[in-house]
Amino acid sequence: LLACLSGAFLYGTRSGGASVVVRVDGKEYGRYSLQEDQTVEINGTNRLQITDGKAVMIYGDCPDQICVHTAPISSVREVIVCMPNRVTAEVSEN
Repeated sequence: LLACLSGAFLYGTRSGGASVVVRVDGKEYGRYSLQEDQTVEINGTNRLQITDGKAVMIYGDCPDQICVHTAPISSVREVIVCMPNRVTAEVSEN
């Protein structure tokens, strides 16, 4: 019972104030709440969509499209990386 309650508490606090930190060339480009549905244009090269508490890269002008095919992220420390454009999107506690 204690383990279940601890897990529920940790899961609830982990996702409650989460945001996505977008970096371009290692510098913070923006910080966006996972609780607000939105589409973020990133440096003219990528597009990140946030819906239902998850973030997914819906566009990248890179040749390999790995970032676009990466699964949606929603948990702290999950990351989407676009190496050719030097863009990262990482879930943070805030």
